[in-house]
Amino acid sequence: MPRCWRATADGLIVSVRATPKASKDGIEGAWLDSSGRVWLQVKVRAVPEDGGANVAIIALLARATGVARSVITLESGGSARLKQFRLTGSISELGARLDLAAGGRG
Repeated sequence: MPRCWRATADGLIVSVRATPKASKDGIEGAWLDSSGRVWLQVKVRAVPEDGGANVAIIALLARATGVARSVITLESGGSARLKQFRLTGSISELGARLDLAAGGRG
């Protein structure tokens, strides 16, 4: 089954579909695009100006995975809805937590 993340040498790259200016922050589960790729659907209250939404997504991912915000960096998609974040750490632990956050369909 496809996942919203892929392993790297030092952790994971997580594919995220972001919705800024939402009524609340949260992970909505997995989202499947038209090409069959899985993205982690997240909503944040922050506005996209000056990277505010990206900072809020990093905080949300940190809470969901139990890691410090400092080990999460924006890899690509700074001003786009579809983004990728790098998480440094244990692949098995991070992957399991992301799969759980995505509703078992990570």
